Parts: sequence; C-alpha cells; structure tokens
Amino acid sequence: MSQKMLVNARLAEELRIAVVDNDELEELYVERTTNDNLVGNIYKGVVVNIEQSLQAVFVDIGVGHNGFLHISDVEPHYFKQAPNFVPPEEDRGRYNRRHDDEDDDYDFGRPRIKPPIQDVFQRGDEVLVQVIKEGIGTKGPTLSTYVSIPGRYLVLMPSLRRVGVSRKIPDESIRRKLRSVMNELRPPKGLGFIVRTAGSDRTRKELAYDLAYLMRLWRSIVRRIKNIPGPVGVYEESDVVIRTIRDAFTSDIDEIIVDEKSAFTRASEFLQTIMPRYADRIKYYAEREPLFTRYGVDTEIEKINCRTVPLRDGGSIVIDQAEALVAIDVNSGNFRASDSPEETAFQLNLRAAKEIARQIRLRDLGGVIVNDFIDMTSEAHRRAVERTLRDAMKRDRSKTRILRTSPFGLVEMTRQRVRPGVRRSGYRECPCCRGGGAIKSLESMTLDVMRCVALAVQTPRANRIVVNVSEEVADFVNNRKRQQLAQIEGNGDVSVVVKPTPNVWPETLVVDVYDENGKKISFDPEHARYHKK
Repeated sequence: MSQKMLVNARLAEELRIAVVDNDELEELYVERTTNDNLVGNIYKGVVVNIEQSLQAVFVDIGVGHNGFLHISDVEPHYFKQAPNFVPPEEDRGRYNRRHDDEDDDYDFGRPRIKPPIQDVFQRGDEVLVQVIKEGIGTKGPTLSTYVSIPGRYLVLMPSLRRVGVSRKIPDESIRRKLRSVMNELRPPKGLGFIVRTAGSDRTRKELAYDLAYLMRLWRSIVRRIKNIPGPVGVYEESDVVIRTIRDAFTSDIDEIIVDEKSAFTRASEFLQTIMPRYADRIKYYAEREPLFTRYGVDTEIEKINCRTVPLRDGGSIVIDQAEALVAIDVNSGNFRASDSPEETAFQLNLRAAKEIARQIRLRDLGGVIVNDFIDMTSEAHRRAVERTLRDAMKRDRSKTRILRTSPFGLVEMTRQRVRPGVRRSGYRECPCCRGGGAIKSLESMTLDVMRCVALAVQTPRANRIVVNVSEEVADFVNNRKRQQLAQIEGNGDVSVVVKPTPNVWPETLVVDVYDENGKKISFDPEHARYHKK
C-alpha cells in the first residue's frame, strides 16, 4: 500500500489537496480564496433577533450574514439565566457532564429538557459561538455554543470540564491508558479535553506538547473575549494545508508532496513543530508538469461530477442529487461473476458498496442518501454488503449513520456535511435547463409558440406579431407550422413573423406585438414562457 498526500497550491485563487492510495483518489479537499471558509471559527457574537417559533436566535458575528443558533446547540451553562427553570430529576446530571465516549465529530449529549429560547437570550446579549456549518445561498452559517478547538492529538472543549477518549478507539486497555496519561498531565480544572483517534499511539511527551499548545491558544482567545466587544472573531481555523495535514495525515501516508514554495514552508514548519518524527516525509515538487496531472488526479476530478460512475469489472452506479436527498442506483450492466444470478448480484454489490463510499467522500454528499443495490435473496449476502459499506465509510471523518437493508432492498443512510458539496461550490445551475437536466423538445417549444401567437392575436390594435426564438425552433415552426400560421394571420387580420435569433437559450421565447403604425403594444409575458435574450 502506497499513500501520498498531494498539495496543489500553484494557483493563488484555489488550493487543492488530494490523498492518493495506490494511484486511486481517496480524498479531495478544495478551498478557494473567493469563498469565505468559516467552519471552525469562533466568534463573540451579539444576539440580534429571537425566533420563538423556530426556538432559535440569529447572531451577528460580524461576517455579513447573521448566524443561526438553535436551542439544541446552546450549552446548559446559558440556561442558568432562564428564570424559574429547573430541569427534571433525570436530566439534572446531564447539565454538568457529557457522554463518556465522545468522538471526533463532537456529538455531545444534549439535555432532553430545555427552557424556551426567549428565556435564555435577549436582544443585545453577547454569546461565544463557533461555526459548525457553512451558510448555503442566502442562509447564514449555523452556530453552536459547544466550542471545540482541535489540536493534532487532543481537542480542547472548554465546557466539557473533564477528560474523554475518542469513541473511535475501541480497545478498552488503550482507552484506560490514555485517560491515565491525561490525568497525570493534570489539565487545568474547568476545561475539558478529548484524546483524538490520532493520539491513540502517542507518547506522554507528545500529548503533553499538544496540551501545552492548546492551552496557549485558549489563553489568547480568553484575552480577546475579555478585551474586545462583539461582534468580533476570536479564533480562526488554520488554512486548508495545515488543517488537512492536522486532521487527515496518518502514519500510513508515505509522502506529502507540495508544489508551491510558501505552502511547502508552512507545512514543513507545522510538521517540525507538531509531528517532528514525520518531518522528513514532506517533499517539494519543482517539476514543470502539473502535480495533479503527474499523478492522474485531474482526470479523477473530472469524473467526480459525472452522473454515471463505471465500476472496474463491469456495472456502474448512477448518482442523482436533490436538495437534501441523494439517490444512488447500482446497475449490473455487463458484469457477470458466475452463472448464478444471486452470486453475480452479491459480488457486484460488494464492489459497488466500496465505490459508493469513495464517491460520497469525494463529492462530499450529505443529508439522506438512499442506495438501491441489486436485489439479493440471501440474508447473509445482504448483511455482508451492509458490513462492506460500513467498513468503507470508516475512512470518512464526517458523522454517518447506516440502516439495515429495507424490505425493498434499499440501504438508507445519513451523512453530516458542514460545507457546500463540490458540485454546489464548483458548478452553477445551467441557465438552459435550470438544474433540471433537460430542456423542452422542438415539438413542445413549437406548441408554446403557437399558444403565444394565438394569445397575442387577441391583443387590441394588434397588426404585426414578431416571435423571437432560437434558430432551431424558428426553422421547425416555419417549416412545419406555416399553414397554421397563415390561418391565424387570415382569421386575425395580422401578420406573424417567426424570427430566428442566434446565440440564445434553446427555450427562448419573446413575443412583440405592434400596431398598424409600427408602435409596440404592451403584451403580458406572464401568459407565455418567457426568457430574456
């Protein structure tokens, strides 16, 4: 197994990082300077609006869009200011602790009973928040008061107030050892720390160094909180190079190859400081051939937004994205594993499960994902496909939940997404199909033209009607509908001109009506399918 982390930073507008495993693209991170990247940033915000119906507040964090803070993301510390609120007996302990086994996704145990948000906050209140999800479109970022600051091996959680171990470290003996080491380091009282998965095999010295780094960082944040009024940023996440190396680098990665000098310098200094034992694995790429082209990554990136993804031994998966739902269909194609239909379906589904997990990571798909595998009658085969999908998703750092196969043969799952997916950030909606993937046929456009002409004829004082459409539609109408147009002209005592317009959208339809003096008459385009030229 040969793994490489490739850092492409030669273009100032875009920075791309790829993790390649045996020449196959496994992970991709893209960040553009034109986009604000707020996830992980911490702000001292000011409450500007309270929405009782949503049980949420909008917080000005000084970035242009107000952030959205729901009551479920409000730390119990803030509940003390709610008048007359006393949690039920069974929930009281939950206000002073969190689950023992926190994971790297920081999925905290929230109290089940919460006071009304209007009793917790008032307009003008200052609140310390962290961005947990980027804003999409006109929506602002999603916020949380459960602040967490990741280091390489530890995560600082000011409100946790104890030591925990990542849920992704299953060995109980290792968990006990890590807790013991952390207790020996005597972290400051009142602060909480989680040992990340990357810290499972670290020495006491390495954990101590990471602890000291996080404490220095937290003290500087506290100074800004005390001395500067909100709204203001108090902590900004590292750039994508440092962040990716910190979070995605493992001992399995043999090389980190960087093609830009300043990015190479930053990455080298970070490795020397945080992971000196791996500092010799970083290399500077000075060749003229683009780095991603050299390793075939650009070709793989081009495939990311293809609807159909072929599988190596035959068959394919088809990916369709809606607003909050992704449907993935497995097609057998020419794949044949044996003469048995059941065995063929089983082998294809195993291959498809691995590729589905890879595509979900690369495309950063989120929300509800429905996987339609080839039907199998064997319950053992179904369970094996589920296990394969779960194992393949373990590499994904986003929080996922996978259900068992439904009676219809569907495997439903959810995946957390904190940033807009690759498709949304790198592509825009097609102006011709408006994101639908299809445009009207010539016959449909012809019928639209005839309806609009029939409507325009009824306009008072109409003498001449000019229809502006694409060249293809104009040719079709003038050749196939000339007789009907002549009949309309005779019945309405008007002239109709269907005018081909070059270089316009296929569904362009603009109707102008003139009187006998050549003066344009107002014609309501709401009654027609209308697009500007």
